[in-house]
Amino acid sequence: MLGIISFIGFTLLVAIIAYLATKGTNENTSDGYFLGGRSLTATVIAGSLLLTNLSTEQIVGLNGSAYADGILVMAWETLAAIAMVITAIYLLPRYLKGGISTIPTYLERRFDTTTKAMTSGLFLSGYAIVLLPIVLYSGSLGISGMFNLPELLGVTEWQSIWICVISIGVIGSIYAIFGGLKAVAVSDTINAIGLLIGGLLIPVFGLMSISDDGSFFGGISKLTSEYPEKLDAIGGAESSIPFATIFTGMMLVQLFYWGTNQQIIQRALGAKNLAEGQKGLTLAAVIKILGPIIVVLPGIIAYHKWGGEVLTNNDVAYPRLVAEVLPTYLVGFFAAVMFGAILSSFNSALNSCVTLFGVDIYKQYINKDAEDKKVVTVGKRFGIFLAIFSMFVAPFLYYASDGLFGYLQTVNGAYSVPILTVIVVGVLTKRVPAIAAKAGIIFAFTFYVTYIVLSKGLEMDLPHFLHFQFAAFVLTIILMLVIGKIKPRETDYVQEYTNQVDVTPWKHVKTFGVVICAIVIATYLIFS
Repeated sequence: MLGIISFIGFTLLVAIIAYLATKGTNENTSDGYFLGGRSLTATVIAGSLLLTNLSTEQIVGLNGSAYADGILVMAWETLAAIAMVITAIYLLPRYLKGGISTIPTYLERRFDTTTKAMTSGLFLSGYAIVLLPIVLYSGSLGISGMFNLPELLGVTEWQSIWICVISIGVIGSIYAIFGGLKAVAVSDTINAIGLLIGGLLIPVFGLMSISDDGSFFGGISKLTSEYPEKLDAIGGAESSIPFATIFTGMMLVQLFYWGTNQQIIQRALGAKNLAEGQKGLTLAAVIKILGPIIVVLPGIIAYHKWGGEVLTNNDVAYPRLVAEVLPTYLVGFFAAVMFGAILSSFNSALNSCVTLFGVDIYKQYINKDAEDKKVVTVGKRFGIFLAIFSMFVAPFLYYASDGLFGYLQTVNGAYSVPILTVIVVGVLTKRVPAIAAKAGIIFAFTFYVTYIVLSKGLEMDLPHFLHFQFAAFVLTIILMLVIGKIKPRETDYVQEYTNQVDVTPWKHVKTFGVVICAIVIATYLIFS
């Protein structure tokens, strides 16, 4: 009972603070609603970036992978820091200089309206079909298990998932649709602090539980002396992340996610100026290096705690460890923080969908003369439809196969590779024309979907999906450059400065960037 009271109390506290913080933002304008009035500071951007990234499927899923594969799965966390540095130094200045609110808007200016429509369509379909239902389902599974809701409410597990999906969906929708980006970003920041505290408590109590004398340092000693293979960051050919993939598709996944993914980059696009945006990304990168403490270390601790026991499903490792090591009085607080992480991923993706539809589709193709207030209203209606759709789809994932998350990670490449490739070519060249961008999107999408059909559908033995994403990326770039050579633009593309925010860079961004990259490399040298 104490757990449920602390859960409700912390959740309400976050909602009240978010409401009070957004009272002064005019959300009837596109910038006010979609970009928090372009007023976000470094700490808010960093907190929002980290919590938007941290969701239940990542916390539970990565720790489950760590239980099986050990520390090598930290690649999903530590390499993100390098991608964030690249985004801060090279991509964000171009985005803010153009005063854009969505990534497809940048592509429209660099190429043409059809390119923008194609990328908006890819983003929207990826979010609506893959991301939103998965976040809802995995979050519901976590909350249902943490509070043992089937027993508490006297319902089946299937009914319990429906209850959680609707609850998370409705609360997340209210935040995202009726509060705009600033409400999402403020609630994220508060929850990020809670998640850091709660997430760090699990390995601390976990280490104490595996030590012979009940001490923290005794746990570290045991962790480093037993099962040494679990602390080897270099993955073999048969592991979930072969070491070679770090130099191919892994960096592409990271660069797409942190540099071009609308759900993530929208936080930085709402920065009050370039310097604050760069500070926010850099601060987030520093904290991201410590991410494995929360999303990898508990899985390794669990392996030590249960003596390498073979689990029916590795994803149960984290919830089981939490239940065994966390004192009862902290369960409610941690569940509330986890609830915040679930809401964050859901409402951030939903807010991005509303932005993409309102700005890139409705304003562009349906009602070109619509005022900002009308665009926001229509965007909200679309958000409600999308939320209901994802709430209906999510519970049916209960009947999906055990390899659901691995499969989805693979499938995401169908929209991430085409978008990243076109943005990279757009940024690095001046003469590649719009026809090359459209051909590139179609080719990359078709090439990678063919791989998915052959490897998953027909179960052919093909290279690792990260290698294939890299192959799709390289071939698409070559195709676009060849078209650019044969049929170049008549004039060089020159980006105009819209004067919406100050684009003076932070003077220490490159110094901190080099230090962050050096720390990431050092981490691999230590654990190899």
